[in-house]
Amino acid sequence: MYTNTNYKSKKAMVEAFKLGEKIGVHQPGPFGSPKNGIVTLEGPHYPKSHTWYARVKIENDIIVEVLK
Repeated sequence: MYTNTNYKSKKAMVEAFKLGEKIGVHQPGPFGSPKNGIVTLEGPHYPKSHTWYARVKIENDIIVEVLK
């Protein structure tokens, strides 16, 4: 899954979350996205090579907690 904003690093994503930014997530492709639960994010977005990963808890496609 990806964040809706294309963060270049996990640190940038975590800092935005701590500042109170509502970060949406999505899963491209035909399988859809889970709305709630624990998911793994990857970034930056394809076609760039993924250089960071994060486990987060989402509710209604919005990150509510960063786990790792």
